[in-house]
Amino acid sequence: MANPIRVLELRSVRGTGGGPEKTILLGTARTDPARYAITVCYIRDNRDPVFHVDRRAGDLPIDYVEIRERHSFDPGIWRPLRRLLRDRQIDIIHAHDYKTDLLALLLARVEPVIPLATAHGWAGHSRKEEWLYYPADRRILARFPRVIAVSADIRDALVKAGAPPEGVTVVPNGIDTARFRRQAVCEADARTALGLSLDDVVVGAIGRLEAEKNYPLLIRAVADLAAAIPQLRLVVGGEGSQRPHLEALIQSLGLAARCRLLGLVDDIVAFHHALDMFVMCSNNEGSPNAILEAMAMETPIIATTVGGVADLVEHGTEGLLVPRGDRAALSAAMRKTAGSAQRAAERARAARAKVERDLSFERRMDRVERVYEQLVATARRRAPRETGPAS
Repeated sequence: MANPIRVLELRSVRGTGGGPEKTILLGTARTDPARYAITVCYIRDNRDPVFHVDRRAGDLPIDYVEIRERHSFDPGIWRPLRRLLRDRQIDIIHAHDYKTDLLALLLARVEPVIPLATAHGWAGHSRKEEWLYYPADRRILARFPRVIAVSADIRDALVKAGAPPEGVTVVPNGIDTARFRRQAVCEADARTALGLSLDDVVVGAIGRLEAEKNYPLLIRAVADLAAAIPQLRLVVGGEGSQRPHLEALIQSLGLAARCRLLGLVDDIVAFHHALDMFVMCSNNEGSPNAILEAMAMETPIIATTVGGVADLVEHGTEGLLVPRGDRAALSAAMRKTAGSAQRAAERARAARAKVERDLSFERRMDRVERVYEQLVATARRRAPRETGPAS
């Protein structure tokens, strides 16, 4: 049997992370180790008290390692990274964010590894990211031999930044269709656990409580519908810097009895069993895992047409799409979904069929593994490179 292709999944993230963590960890767990020997490496800031990717990785059958850094630009990570590449005899270094994109490109100049990156999107928390790091990242990615874009929108941004079209492969995120499956028998208990009644009309949202998710828009839309739908309730899962602002907004609109910020939600499946509809009103997204989860769970979807959302959900067929920032359109879509449960259920069933057909983890990993095979085959046709000592 041929030796497996050895891949290092490299990621740097603070706090609880997001959708890429699901993609990296769960995708790795489903890979055939006889064909692909994958090591997942996270660069972890010693100052970060919230980081818990290690706990999530510990529940999975994967090779997980960490490299600790003292601060965001710690040169001390260079030697451990080179040592890891050599110890694991890595063929491909697969980066997942602007910091590790740069590291992968630099490491490929001094070690016999192939740089690959997945561009998950550029939705940031600061002006420095928006105006400096993200534009620089797109230019860096244009130098990679291959980039995986999670949506056509991201692919177009990369090509605009100078990446050759043939060097960018669109691979949408995938979902575990066996784990994420609705069972009607679970719905009553899920509502009881959240203090909700069977008569409530429950709107759910999940994601980091950050500005790009635009939760104030959703909260105000709930306020718009309060009189027309007395049983309307909103539950939001996630944590982030915007919590105090959102709590104040809920109080100022008199929605304390209707809106709850749940904090981190570990059981996404149970969360969806409590919902009548799922709303994502983000200003920016890549290929959002939260939408895939809602599709798999047959939760009727309302979402803004940003990033790769329209690649996943066809308006009127698998969900309802509204323009970014359009409060009136969002309120109207929520009213329409609440007022026609049968039609909403039809869209939800169509969404479930789509993830089973096109958007499973298995389908995604098949596409990614094809990229691995192509990169290694190309590299093996070239002469081996000389490498200098680790420094």
